[in-house]
Amino acid sequence: MIPFLHERWPVFHEDNHLLVLYKPAGLLAQGDETGAANLLDLAKAWIKQRHHKPGRVFLGLVQRLDRPVAGVMLFARTSKAAARLSAQLRTRQTRKVYLAVVEGRLPSDRGKLTNHIERQDRLSRIAPQPTSSSREARLSYQVLEAADDRSLVEVDLETGRKHQIRLQLAHLGCPIVGDVRYGARTALPARQIALLASGITLEHPTRREMMSFVCAFPTGWPWPAAIIPTNAPLWNWEDYAIPAGSF
Repeated sequence: MIPFLHERWPVFHEDNHLLVLYKPAGLLAQGDETGAANLLDLAKAWIKQRHHKPGRVFLGLVQRLDRPVAGVMLFARTSKAAARLSAQLRTRQTRKVYLAVVEGRLPSDRGKLTNHIERQDRLSRIAPQPTSSSREARLSYQVLEAADDRSLVEVDLETGRKHQIRLQLAHLGCPIVGDVRYGARTALPARQIALLASGITLEHPTRREMMSFVCAFPTGWPWPAAIIPTNAPLWNWEDYAIPAGSF
């Protein structure tokens, strides 16, 4: 395994066109008005140092994860790869799988959810019927285990609406653990939520071969029966304690 900025921060894949990294919960995917650290800038700095690149480093953000979510993230290292990966995501040729720990028990052990989501300022909501501003959201889920009034759920995401998984599971009365924005009872200590982008399958942008990347449960994942390897990635960004200005 190639480490990123820490021995327990994995690089799932790197080649001339594609970079697949782990994003810990609490780290922004890309920069915003806060000026906080973000994975895109850290990855550019890492590539520049690792490959001794002069000048600016191109790295295309083709997939996003919410700040409190951890898991697998894709980056394109060339404009050609960025265009092809974006097209795959837009036309749903990729498969994205998530794991969530939710409050309560879902109405059935497996199912498919179709809702219409519309944005309201910084929040999304389920519209009771389609509107001119709503977008259809679809996912399939399977309950893997249940214990102590919580459920471990695998989600196969069919569309990529903002906060989609968080909102659709909460709409069933089962908010993701820690997700107080959408109805969870309490926040988690580091303000993360128990949602993990656990895997993605895609066609390599230039080699035209199928590739799959899977993230293990991170250390601290809130499921009592989870088997977590000793070298598993750390769940929270703050636990990596990367010194400011290191990259």
